[in-house]
Amino acid sequence: MNWLKLIGCVLLCQFAGVIGSVFTFNNIAAWYVSLNKPFFTPPNWVFGPVWLTLYTLMGIALYLVWTAGKSNKQALQVFGLQLALNTLWSIVFFGAKSIALGLVVIVILWLAILWTIAKFWRIDERAGWLLVPYIVWVTIATALNAGVWLLN
Repeated sequence: MNWLKLIGCVLLCQFAGVIGSVFTFNNIAAWYVSLNKPFFTPPNWVFGPVWLTLYTLMGIALYLVWTAGKSNKQALQVFGLQLALNTLWSIVFFGAKSIALGLVVIVILWLAILWTIAKFWRIDERAGWLLVPYIVWVTIATALNAGVWLLN
């Protein structure tokens, strides 16, 4: 176990979340609160702990694949793509306040997560499993984004 690599992987994922939160935090009270939302929208306080947990799981999965000793270059590239799309969604949805473009980005993100899971699974099944809660949450977030788009 290389603790430095593990911590680096988790911090990388958490940093993506921090970037996204810069665009999210100020616009929750100022803009998001004014939008019509679907009935299944979780309370705002749920999002922080969920994302903190998901970014940690993503970092552990990244570590497992990075240190697996197998050919992992493409898997790591796909992971980087989905992580960038994850951050981009916050920038587009909250920063640019573009619900429709946010929906496009999150659908592409969902596909990229699925691709990442498939790539990770082939290298280390545990890494694939660690990303399952992430795709479940992004499925919910996609439904929320679509609901906000339909209702506004």
